[in-house]
Amino acid sequence: MSNVPIADYALLSDCRSAALVNRAGSVDWLCFPRFDGPSVFARLLDEQAGHWSIHAVSATEVSRRYIEGTMVLETTFRTPTGKAVLVDAMAIGRNERGHELGVDSPGIVLRSVSCQSGTVEIELEYAPRFEYGLIYPLLRPIQGGIVARGGADVLVLSSPMMLPIEGSMARARFTLQAGEQASFALQHRASWEQTPEVSSQAAVTDSLHDTVVGWGTWSDLHQRYAGPWRDLVHHSGRVLQALMYRPTGAIVAAPTTSLPESTGGERNWDYRYTWIRDASLTLEALWVAACPDEAHWFFSWMAGAVATQIRRRVDIQIMFGVGGERDLSERSLNHLAGWRASRPVRVGNGAWNQRQLDVYGELLGAARRLRDQISALDEATRTFLVEVADAAAARWQERDQ
Repeated sequence: MSNVPIADYALLSDCRSAALVNRAGSVDWLCFPRFDGPSVFARLLDEQAGHWSIHAVSATEVSRRYIEGTMVLETTFRTPTGKAVLVDAMAIGRNERGHELGVDSPGIVLRSVSCQSGTVEIELEYAPRFEYGLIYPLLRPIQGGIVARGGADVLVLSSPMMLPIEGSMARARFTLQAGEQASFALQHRASWEQTPEVSSQAAVTDSLHDTVVGWGTWSDLHQRYAGPWRDLVHHSGRVLQALMYRPTGAIVAAPTTSLPESTGGERNWDYRYTWIRDASLTLEALWVAACPDEAHWFFSWMAGAVATQIRRRVDIQIMFGVGGERDLSERSLNHLAGWRASRPVRVGNGAWNQRQLDVYGELLGAARRLRDQISALDEATRTFLVEVADAAAARWQERDQ
């Protein structure tokens, strides 16, 4: 059973997928290649479902922050003998700046730990578990790292040192002196694709720097809000960007599945999808905390996902996959214990085929907000919205859920 408080997790994102890192420096949730892909680490939902931890041994104090204007996480460990800083990020594509953030993300988790003063002993544990913990991959040492292979997935862990393998886990302890650094990269490929080469220390450092700069340029371009709670609004804007699946503009409700509405309860849903009901508020938030371009992308994706249903005279679906998928059939993962024994753990969401007639109004409300705040709608979009209004007028008295 996973018992780490949800509030202890920090979000990493490359605008295609996401990872969660706890205060102890453990990546306990990571899915590839999309937000709704199968996990490679899922200790968030079960102690045996995979993790990758890097932390200072005997830490007496831990503090965390995002590097200003970014979603790059910095964790500081203080020990009786020194201080170490761990920097974590999901890499964005090389030289991606501003609106291009996430367009060509390579699917790499970057982690770099450095000793700032004294000496610090560091412990690393690497235990990938593919397909929500069902697959314990074969770990094979290679020059400069480890290849993990199982089922449809391959992970290449780049490491500056040899990591002893114990069955399906690698574990090591090493000591850093003041000024020393150890950097790691974890890259995903499908099993039928070419296995990526390991990354050098310099390459990891360069990619981290590029990711910091990329997020910084996005923030500089977008975040002009100067009213109350400025820093929180700006951070919220970055989180919305982090939850955007950049290839389509879809924004997931959450990067996780099956975190419960109440501890130990059964209302544990997969929220790695996009709800039309959320659209109006999301557009407002993007307008305030980001910029019109993101709002346009989101609405354009939403209209495209819905349009074919209107023209086939079927009910508008209330939610979609980030690629526009409609069938989000739900199943339970009974082998997972759940966060604090909250079961069942689910993937997919059975609400996808529920009839909820309020979604017509939510979509029209989002369009009105877009028009009022940004620009006039094109003729094709206006025609589509008339069809939505006509459908709502014809069905509003029918029963729904």
